[in-house]
Amino acid sequence: MTTKTIETYSYPNKIGRIILQSMEEILGQTGLKAVLNHSNLHQYINNYPPNNLEPQFKLETLSRLQESMEDLYGVRGGRGLALRTGRAAIKYGLPEFSGLMGMDDISFRLLPLQMKLKVGAEAIARTFTDLTDQAVRYTEEPDRVLWIIERCPLCWQRQTHQVACHMAVGILQEGLYWMSGGSYFNVEEIKCAARGDQTCTIAIDKEPFG
Repeated sequence: MTTKTIETYSYPNKIGRIILQSMEEILGQTGLKAVLNHSNLHQYINNYPPNNLEPQFKLETLSRLQESMEDLYGVRGGRGLALRTGRAAIKYGLPEFSGLMGMDDISFRLLPLQMKLKVGAEAIARTFTDLTDQAVRYTEEPDRVLWIIERCPLCWQRQTHQVACHMAVGILQEGLYWMSGGSYFNVEEIKCAARGDQTCTIAIDKEPFG
């Protein structure tokens, strides 16, 4: 059995492909090419990873992409683009993974809203943990749920003054909107490993707003 190392922690190609497709939608072809060049990831220019589950898209690749967006568009602009990329990733990812997560079942669709939130957040965390080297767990507090990333690719080996995992926030925002049938939830990263915290933790209010 091969022992995983920092250099070999990875996502499956399918997820890497979804992320790059989402970035192209938000940045355009020219913008994505600029980010890939700046990240020294030239191999992905006009050449997305294959649509399979081989673990070949390294965790550090996501961190480099996020950092490059901040370098090219400014910290605020880059993080806004990462948030939008996360939302777009749901559109590409749901057809691939909603069945695996059990979200196509009639029983899921008929659940009360609060139960959908619990079951859905657990399912997303389980899918990332099972299919990737990203370690995610889920816990509850009285008025919110916490999505805790213990090995986070979005700020992998980075040091920042502010939270940095905006793509994950976007994924959860859009995923919850879809699961709830059109409700918006407050989703906020409250801890980040790049900032010196032990984990990257995202808080989700149990009650929707708007």
